[in-house]
Amino acid sequence: MRILVLGSGAREHAIITALLREDAGHEIVAAPGNAGIAQQVDIVHLDPSNGAVVTEYALENDVQLVVVGPEAPLVAGVADALRTRGIPVFGPGKKAASLEGSKTFAKRVMDEAGVPTGRATRVGTLDEAVAVLDDFGSPYVVKADGLAAGKGVLVTDDRDAAVEHSTYWLQHGPVLVEEFLEGPEVSLFFLSDGHTVVPLSPAQDYKRLLDGDAGPNTGGMGAYSPLPWLADRFGSEKDFVDEVLDTIATPTVRQLESEGTPFIGLLYAGLILTEQGVRVIEFNARFGDPETQVVLPRLVTPLSGLLLAAATGSLGNHESPRFSSDVAVTVVLASEGYPEGAVSGRPVRGLDDATAVAGVHLAHAATARLDDRLIATGGRVLSVVAQGSDFAEARGRVYEALSRIELEGGQYRHDIAERVAR
Repeated sequence: MRILVLGSGAREHAIITALLREDAGHEIVAAPGNAGIAQQVDIVHLDPSNGAVVTEYALENDVQLVVVGPEAPLVAGVADALRTRGIPVFGPGKKAASLEGSKTFAKRVMDEAGVPTGRATRVGTLDEAVAVLDDFGSPYVVKADGLAAGKGVLVTDDRDAAVEHSTYWLQHGPVLVEEFLEGPEVSLFFLSDGHTVVPLSPAQDYKRLLDGDAGPNTGGMGAYSPLPWLADRFGSEKDFVDEVLDTIATPTVRQLESEGTPFIGLLYAGLILTEQGVRVIEFNARFGDPETQVVLPRLVTPLSGLLLAAATGSLGNHESPRFSSDVAVTVVLASEGYPEGAVSGRPVRGLDDATAVAGVHLAHAATARLDDRLIATGGRVLSVVAQGSDFAEARGRVYEALSRIELEGGQYRHDIAERVAR
């Protein structure tokens, strides 16, 4: 199959790696890709958020499936442009992508569908924000209503910091002040063809920059899958997944279907397990990063068939996703200064030594080739991924690989998956 993957991050590299693992002779092109992706497939330099340009390329090159990786092209309506010309695309249209693009839209859909979530109030002025913050009380949760590249959410006990965060994001539009929900967080992906909803395997990511969940929020510093501790609370991981499918994912997709806004693609449910039950923190409209890097390596069922079935409305007739019993851990290597002001342009060395560790592979995020050197071009540079028969083995491998990589000022967490490896 001729497949075009839009995006340039570790998520897209993980998707491409999973497609290549099928050994099915796929012709894959990435736009715009990165240095690591370019080592595996052809790349083309086009704007992934320009629907007309992407559609023209797909038509001229007989692309049989387009996979939209990041959120920006989805919110820009690229999937709509492709579908209008009859090109199968894995990714929701602009309106359905508002589940991620507008937290107000997502809350409204959840309310209509009866999906359990926390209280939230949309505010447009600082006076309104302060009043709601004081009403909800500490800890304070403030979220930018639109896309914010993982930087729009603040959870804090510091009222002044909450007011400051509100002040900043109100310059860009409304914000949501939400009630604080307490409990462990889980990420769970669902494939959808607009009607049928199929779950993948849960993962847990680490949003804070530093060990012990300290420091600022980031786009994600690591993840692991599966989650053995779910059995302590739900009987089994399957029981948990089935509950979320029945009470959250399917009602959300069916609500959008009833509104004439079918959700076709990947529904990412960010969940929190409170004492009162499972609650939705947020929805995303695409594969999550870094969770994709630990979910897809465990997928046994060919990914291409699942994506095409979702894109063509035939997911209900496709085999269910199956996963390996192996575990996976990923740790993100970030540049100095991330997330506030990442230092870019520094060389990255030792990748061949890192991948010589058994069970390890890399997903590039912000890398480029400059002359004969690989350089870091942004904040999250690489996801180092390791698989193993258990978490102790996988963690040992991932941190051994990281110790072999050289990036001046590079930083990473040392406690990813620590609790499940004991």
